[in-house]
Amino acid sequence: MEKKLAEYKCDTNEALSLKLVRFPEDVDDDGTTFHPEYSHQLFGDDEVAFGYKGLQIQLFYTAGNLSTLFKVKYSLKVTDTFDCVEPDDIEGKIRGIIPAGFTSNTDDFVSLLEKEANFKPFGTLLHTYTVHNEEAGELTYQIHKADITCPGFQEYHERLQTFLMWFIETASFIDSDDDRWDFFLVFEKYNKDGETLYATVGYMTVYNYYVYPDKTRPRVSQMLILPPFQGEGHGAQLLEAVHRFYCGLPKVQDITAEDPSENYVKLRDFVLSKLCQSLPAFAVDKLPLGFSDEMVKEAQDKLKINKVWYHSAVNYHLISTLMHCEGIQPYEITEPLGVFVQKNQRELAKMKKCLRPEELVSHMGQMDTRTQHEELEKSYQIIVEDYRRIIERLASQA
Repeated sequence: MEKKLAEYKCDTNEALSLKLVRFPEDVDDDGTTFHPEYSHQLFGDDEVAFGYKGLQIQLFYTAGNLSTLFKVKYSLKVTDTFDCVEPDDIEGKIRGIIPAGFTSNTDDFVSLLEKEANFKPFGTLLHTYTVHNEEAGELTYQIHKADITCPGFQEYHERLQTFLMWFIETASFIDSDDDRWDFFLVFEKYNKDGETLYATVGYMTVYNYYVYPDKTRPRVSQMLILPPFQGEGHGAQLLEAVHRFYCGLPKVQDITAEDPSENYVKLRDFVLSKLCQSLPAFAVDKLPLGFSDEMVKEAQDKLKINKVWYHSAVNYHLISTLMHCEGIQPYEITEPLGVFVQKNQRELAKMKKCLRPEELVSHMGQMDTRTQHEELEKSYQIIVEDYRRIIERLASQA
């Protein structure tokens, strides 16, 4: 009996199919399908559904507005063979996270594609950039800032946040009614029958905490780039646009993140080190003068860098600069710094791209703030010591 019942178990990560549909033919195109990284929040730690053979769960979304098709199909149900065994309530579990208004009829879903031309990005345009695609050429993307007051946005966000359950291990839905939330959305512009349409690429949520007496501290809560767009650099573009936005607000004290994962920290450090390069105190001709209080002040005042983040961002900046300084050879770098450089060079490509969503921001801290600060401080002291040694060597050769 146990062996026979085991035949009715299905891996929910394989059974669940997700799509972002632009054209009617995408519905039946397996090439547009992607699957969850996680499904344990609905189906338990083993990520298994019981009671079905040939289980297929379809969650398809129109690419822009995210209008939803939800269907459950299977070849055989356990109650067809065993009267005393109940199958899992697949539909009930999925209905618990997707908002009302979805359809279970494929024809009705396809007809919704005709309304995609009416969909426009929410909020204010912050940034436009292009990405080269080997097949499609130059593709244009936009980053918008929205809030809950934007007409239609709350309903759209309820559909968008369902992706969190499948791609962030410890995800939870936020109270979007709170007006302290800011939303940053990434869209791709594309052409369909001569019209310009928009596809949802990813998003970030930021909560604005109050800081006495008159400041705010924006804290990144969630960040997700949808799987069809991962590996194209959208994560770095989004994070940089968000930092530039808040850096321009005088009431912002600093920018933080809610329990950042290790790889989110790497992505953030890459973005902040890039922004540091635009500051006068970090100009290449000033670096030989050594580390200065001016660097600290500019990074904190102009980039709103939190103290815990500061040393890590400067580390990356010093490393990247040292490796390009004329006259410095690899053998002139001591082993601790050399290992650090080699490791981060290997990771540079990852930092430039959007990593897998669960690697970006998680709700479970990877290490507490004090431990993180101690590690960054230790790493920073190694960098500074080697930096000064190299500068002294160059000066003695001048």
